[in-house]
Amino acid sequence: MIRLENTSGGAIASAISSERHRQGSPTTGMVLTMLILTDEELQSDATSGAVSAARQHPMRIVTVIPRPGKGTHSLDAEIAVGGDDGPGEVAVLRLRGELADHADSVVIPLLLSDTPVVAFWPSHAPAVPAEDAIGRHAQRRITDAATSEDPLEELRQRGRGYRPGDTDLSWSRLTPWRSILATTFDQPTAAVNGVLITAEANSPSAALLATWLEKTLDTTIEVVTSNSPGIHSVIVTTSAGEISITRATGNTATLSHTGSPDAHISLPRRDLTTLLNEELRRLDPDEVYGWVIRSYVGNSP
Repeated sequence: MIRLENTSGGAIASAISSERHRQGSPTTGMVLTMLILTDEELQSDATSGAVSAARQHPMRIVTVIPRPGKGTHSLDAEIAVGGDDGPGEVAVLRLRGELADHADSVVIPLLLSDTPVVAFWPSHAPAVPAEDAIGRHAQRRITDAATSEDPLEELRQRGRGYRPGDTDLSWSRLTPWRSILATTFDQPTAAVNGVLITAEANSPSAALLATWLEKTLDTTIEVVTSNSPGIHSVIVTTSAGEISITRATGNTATLSHTGSPDAHISLPRRDLTTLLNEELRRLDPDEVYGWVIRSYVGNSP
């Protein structure tokens, strides 16, 4: 770990390059730059998740921690290049004083040329990420409504401020559920009369799943509160009986279909690294997410 105090973006970029040369690997091989905008509370988990994701997507990770307040503005940095954690480059920046309001000017020298930029807000995302000073540099912009004090209101804001290229980890958490449901409905199915979703209170993932199913199946969706974390079950009522997917505990769910034996299927709870890896596999706009998040805003009071 290299520590720089009262430094600049250009000096940080030079220090990363010098460390690459010292290690005998001047060619970085980085495929993107990830900018993480966060606070001290979440910076460690967010940075660690990105570092683990760098094993599949070698990248320069720049974690920006604004610390506004009175006093002389300054920039301190901690830098790590390669090593046991993976092939990536990591710079954790703490911006103090007035400099905290000008993060974009600090990170510009650290953007890798001719590679995509991904911006990630683990919490406290701007109202319109694409119009944020940092977000304007990014092809993909990742938020996480689940970390908000009011996740459903945060989700509505994500819909109001949506621009192509935005996504939210509440949607990424749904991928296994959507895959199982899509596979189920690939088979001949009787007419759907309604869907019941049970999930923890104020779950943004449950809200997005309800919107997706409502628009896809053109049916009535009910969401009820469960004591289980995340989404607990989805029960589809058809003219021929019920189809249910229930995840009681652990990483396995039970798929039940009237008239057929139960089946046990893998339905793991996904960690941050898995979610980021999914989002980094595609850097073009997620059109389905865009359709769902805008529909959610249209359905919300």
